[in-house]
Amino acid sequence: MRKTMTGLLAGVGLMWACGTSAQAQELTIFWAEWDPANYLQELVNEYEAETGVKVTVETTPWADFQTKAFTEFNAKGSAYDMVVGDSQWIGAASEAGHYVDLTDFFNKHKLKEVMAPATVKYYAEYPSNSGKYWSIPAEGDAVGWSYRKDWFEDPKEKEAFKAKYGYDLAPPKTWAEMRDIAEFFHRPNEKRYGIAIYTDNSYDGLVMGVENAIFSYGGELGDYQNYKVDGIINSEKNVKALEMYRELYGFTPPGWAKTFFVENNQAITENLTAMSMNYFAFFPALVNEASNPNAKVTGFFANPAGPGGDQFAALGGQGISVVSYSDNQEEAMKFLEWFIKDETQKRWAELGGYTASAKVLESPEFQNATPYNKAFYETMFKVKDFWATPEYAELLIQMNQRIYPFVTAGEGTAKEALDALARDWNTTFKKYGRH
Repeated sequence: MRKTMTGLLAGVGLMWACGTSAQAQELTIFWAEWDPANYLQELVNEYEAETGVKVTVETTPWADFQTKAFTEFNAKGSAYDMVVGDSQWIGAASEAGHYVDLTDFFNKHKLKEVMAPATVKYYAEYPSNSGKYWSIPAEGDAVGWSYRKDWFEDPKEKEAFKAKYGYDLAPPKTWAEMRDIAEFFHRPNEKRYGIAIYTDNSYDGLVMGVENAIFSYGGELGDYQNYKVDGIINSEKNVKALEMYRELYGFTPPGWAKTFFVENNQAITENLTAMSMNYFAFFPALVNEASNPNAKVTGFFANPAGPGGDQFAALGGQGISVVSYSDNQEEAMKFLEWFIKDETQKRWAELGGYTASAKVLESPEFQNATPYNKAFYETMFKVKDFWATPEYAELLIQMNQRIYPFVTAGEGTAKEALDALARDWNTTFKKYGRH
């Protein structure tokens, strides 16, 4: 049961007379159910040991996370003191008054310099370039790739690949190379397939997957300053990127039309594919021999470059915000002061959390700590994100509805899907007075 201890301490005059400021409270942080939330609980247990303030990380499955959070926000409920909310939420949550304005806190602690630039831009600031901050970058994340080193390094496979494609088999540096490798290893008769990509369209899985192609092909989702989308979301670069994503889908295992992070890790652990897309936050399970029998032969690489040399990745991760309806905002702010300390951020990374601290990310200690941290560090400085406007949920649904039939069933063309999406988004922006 969540409760403050303030009432229990009322009347304990001796304590106050002795000059102590102890005022033990309990804090609740709401997050989705995944490994980083478990790491955060370990971290905040150390906060309790230092301060006596008990912090509970309450979780819910990802499928319910957004609905449960906003149901509580809209009811102005005080069940949560802080929330580690998705980056897309920041516009909706701040404009509706659900998040406490952290601009003064952000500036006081110079977090714009302390945290990696991309994490400040996408997890904390809204509107873009406004200097208004609503979250503290907490869990950095982005999309990267795992691959089967033993398949790639097999001498016979290397010889056959070079004979067919004319260059050495190695982790792909471009999306074109990734397509070749996916095709090469796609052998349904051997129950071996080329690649695992995100296709789930119930939240942001498919959209984030396609974003990896769009951004690296030099495309954009629109102009976030003036809400212009015509000629941007349906640009020739985006058409080519979506066509490539559709082509890669042809090299996925059977029944791969509704898959996300769980299935994409299984693609590696169950010997299904040569390469697999996933958020870096899910890679710890792939280096653990208890959860991945192929852990010793699993490698990692950053999202490859597009045809013009652009190399970006879809942003994942979240910032931590103080909920406006919390009865414990003062205590929550004290917790954030502890959370941003260098030593806390270092400890966060040691436990498995993806710190957003630039100093920790840049340290050799962090980059050499795991087989994938170097790729994570490189990726976090070249990430882009979906719209963070209050109407992001509608935009997300519309993009899913327009591109899913093309990617998974080959219905229509990429140009038709993106032209229709441009019309949808224009209508939505007009409805909300953005145009």
